[in-house]
Amino acid sequence: MSLSETHSDPRTAAVLPVTLRLGAVHLTVADVDRSVAWYQQALGLRVHRHDIGEAELGDGVETVVVLHEDPRARPAGRHAGLYHYALLYPSREELARAAVRLAATRTPIQGASDHRTHEAIYLADPDGNGIELAADFPREDWPAALGYDRGPAPLDPDSLLATVAGEQPTPHVAEGLRMGHLHLHVGDVDQGLAFYRDVLGFELQANLGSAAFVSAGGYHHHLGFNVWNGRGAGPAPAHTAGLRHWTVQLPTDADVAEVRARAAAAGVVTAPVDGGFSVRDPWQTAVEFASTAATGLKSRAAVATAGEDTLTITAYAQTPADLTRVEHVIGSHLERFGRRDELTVNFAPLP
Repeated sequence: MSLSETHSDPRTAAVLPVTLRLGAVHLTVADVDRSVAWYQQALGLRVHRHDIGEAELGDGVETVVVLHEDPRARPAGRHAGLYHYALLYPSREELARAAVRLAATRTPIQGASDHRTHEAIYLADPDGNGIELAADFPREDWPAALGYDRGPAPLDPDSLLATVAGEQPTPHVAEGLRMGHLHLHVGDVDQGLAFYRDVLGFELQANLGSAAFVSAGGYHHHLGFNVWNGRGAGPAPAHTAGLRHWTVQLPTDADVAEVRARAAAAGVVTAPVDGGFSVRDPWQTAVEFASTAATGLKSRAAVATAGEDTLTITAYAQTPADLTRVEHVIGSHLERFGRRDELTVNFAPLP
C-alpha cells in the first residue's frame, strides 16, 4: 500500500480489546552468536532456543526476543523502522536488579527517565537496536494526562536502587518479563494514526505533533511512533539491522478475525501466519496479530462483583502479574463511573 492510502473515521472506528498484550519482537542482527552472548550477559535473558542463524530469548517461560541473523545487515540509518522496544519488568525491584546487572557488566546506557507512568532505562544492543527497560508504577498512581502534558523527568537512580540495596547482581532475569511496548520511526504521524488507530483499532493517548502514542485499555502506550528521523522517511533498505516484525496477542480467534476484516475493508493487504495474520504499515514495518488460544497461553476468568450485581469478564493472561494488569484496566474503567470502591475482583481458572 502507498503512504497515503490508509484512512478511516476515528469517530466510528472499532477498538482493540482491553486485554490485548504484546508478544515477542523479531529482530535482524548481523551475528546471532554475538547477540545471544550480549543479551545473556547484559540483560540476563535466558536462551530458549539457539540454532544456526536464529535464537529465542526470554525469562525462561515466555519468549520476548527472537533474533534472526543476516551477515550482511548494517546499522539502521535515517529511515522508518524500530526506535526501541520495551522490556517490561514485573516490579520496580526487578528493574533495579536489571540496573545493577548493567553496572556489574559495564554495559553502557543511553539515558534514563521517569515518565510518571513508568520508569525507563535506555540502551542499544550490539547492532544498534534500541531497547527500553521499564517498570510500570501502580496504575492508580498514573497522572490524569499520563504525563504526556509535562514530558519525562530524570530517573532517580538512588530511589530505584534502594529497593534492592545490599543485593548482589543476579545472572538471570526473574520470571515475569514481558514485552511492554514498541516505539517506531515513521514518515508521518497522521498517516501513522490513520493506520494504527483508525484501521487496526489502537486508541490515541497523546498526539504531540512529532510523535503519537496509542494503546488498548487505557494503557499509557503499547505503541509510539515519531518522525524524529525526518518527515517523509521511507522504509528501511534491505539488509538493515532492526525490526522484522512485532506481535500483538488478542484474546480470541474472533478478535483476530475482526481486525483482519477491518484491514481488508480498508484495502490493506494481509498475509496468513500461524494463529493469525500479518500486516505492514505504510512504511513496511510488519506486525502480526494472533489469538491467545492459538499461541497456547493460559487463560483465566476475571469476575467483578459490585454490590448485588455480578459482572463476569473473560480475560487472558499467562501469569498473575499479567492478570494484575488486567485488574488495573478493569478498575480504571469502573473508576470513571465512580464505582471503584464497590469493586472486588477475583480470578479463577477457566474450565
